[in-house]
Amino acid sequence: MKITVLYGTGRKERSSTYNIAQEFIAELSHGDTVTEFFLPKDMPEFCTGCFTCFSDHTKCPHYNYIRPITDAMQNSDLIIFTAPVYVYHVPGQVKALLDHFGYQWMAHQPRGGFFHKQALIITTAAGAGMRHTVQDIRHSVDWWGIGHTYTFKKAVHAADWQSVTDREKTAYAKEVKKTSRKILGQKNTGPCLKVKLLFYGMRFVQKKYGFNEHDVAYWKENGWLAGKKPW
Repeated sequence: MKITVLYGTGRKERSSTYNIAQEFIAELSHGDTVTEFFLPKDMPEFCTGCFTCFSDHTKCPHYNYIRPITDAMQNSDLIIFTAPVYVYHVPGQVKALLDHFGYQWMAHQPRGGFFHKQALIITTAAGAGMRHTVQDIRHSVDWWGIGHTYTFKKAVHAADWQSVTDREKTAYAKEVKKTSRKILGQKNTGPCLKVKLLFYGMRFVQKKYGFNEHDVAYWKENGWLAGKKPW
């Protein structure tokens, strides 16, 4: 399984999310390509709100950072997001990355290949806030059209991986194996019902209203307004 990993911070050995991600990679990659990006190093820029991406995403002023990430995601079977909880939400650099992909939301120009992909969101916290953090990312991956998304949320009650008890690490490892089996066992890589409904809803909007000519042209080019589906 080809995997792209988007790490929400540059922390490695001391990060709980990083170490849990490594366990998932060991279970899922089976020797296939694993491409890793660390934020904010690999995407340090904030979206400027220039709207250029809605007409041509390659003209984004930060395309030199975005292109490698885009290419890796499109060439992967699974996209893994890791995001420790920062004040009940994702770290700012994760939000900054997601802001750059507004153009590929279902309401605009979703990528057809994403409907056949899977995503995994890993989040940890010393205490609470995992649900909000997962939602911050889940909103994007659902609206990108990712076929199936899994979540792994843990309150580790520690500031770093070294402070997590061996008992807890053993329990996490068992859950990692269980979730990995679900991901590997997902033979139908077409989208879940929620993603299908989003597609149908946005197809109706494109047909009836067509707010952005570039979006309408994109949907027509893919044959989606004529009844064709991306799965």
